[in-house]
Amino acid sequence: MATLFTRIINGEIPCHKIAEDDRYLAFLDINPAAVGHTLVIPKAEVDYIFNLDDDTYTGLMLFAKKIAPALAKSVPCLRIGVAVIGLEVPHTHVHLIPLNTMNDINFSKPKLKLSQEELAATAEKIRQTLGNG
Repeated sequence: MATLFTRIINGEIPCHKIAEDDRYLAFLDINPAAVGHTLVIPKAEVDYIFNLDDDTYTGLMLFAKKIAPALAKSVPCLRIGVAVIGLEVPHTHVHLIPLNTMNDINFSKPKLKLSQEELAATAEKIRQTLGNG
């Protein structure tokens, strides 16, 4: 059975897309730890990041590295935090989280409740910054 993320890749479930190429996808987390919280995934369905082949692993990190500066310019923050936990969905994913405090990357705190309109506006702002950067 396809993971939630594979269903997003296949267009079966909508997302607030930030960027995509033939191997990777970046989109907003709908239950964010902070405004702009972005997930970066390989399109290959591999559960555990350290089971990715070297090329996919390196490509994933380079794709995330392209997204982070646009995210930092789009959402007020001190820097972009990176986390790989991998327990929520059995599909490798990298969290890019705008940080103003260490608590912004605390996954045990309550998630933000943002409207679809707020998510869409944030995604558009990041996409526009990415296109200009």
